[in-house]
Amino acid sequence: MAKRLIFLGPPGAGKGTQAEIISENHQIPHISTGDILRAAVVQQTPLGKQAKDYMNRGELVPDVLILNLIQDRLGYEDAVNGWILDGFPRNVNQAAFLEELLAKLEQNADCVLNLEVPDEVLVSRLLARKRKDDNESTIRRRLEVYHQDTVPVIDFYQQRSTLKTIDGDRPPEEVTEQLCSAIV
Repeated sequence: MAKRLIFLGPPGAGKGTQAEIISENHQIPHISTGDILRAAVVQQTPLGKQAKDYMNRGELVPDVLILNLIQDRLGYEDAVNGWILDGFPRNVNQAAFLEELLAKLEQNADCVLNLEVPDEVLVSRLLARKRKDDNESTIRRRLEVYHQDTVPVIDFYQQRSTLKTIDGDRPPEEVTEQLCSAIV
């Protein structure tokens, strides 16, 4: 059976790590908007150059750039039997767009998984990654943007009864176990 999953949660919650594990277990692609964007920046594509300015300021990349990426990616052959979206949707407009896109593709999200982690734990985790764009002020700005723009997406999916919230402030193995239980 196809699994179509959406992973929500703040930066540093472990979405990418967990999505990789679930992706391997279910043999479905892990579609990370962050990875797609970082690759575009490194390759200096037109999208990458536009995205880099926003990312350097800790701002979200505009919807129109992200929406085109997602629409293209869900059309790939490997996404026919399922997928995990990691880092998308990030706001209610993107969630509504995704709902319309999936209806066009005659698909639906089976489950929306929200990883919850306290902000101070996230700041510590992100600083420990030592990425060039992860300094404390940028991290705190990203969390502000998350609370302002992405938290309403949680309500969007809660109203559709597809949301399951997972405590992401535990050892990774325990988080994986709870995620696997939630998507059965």
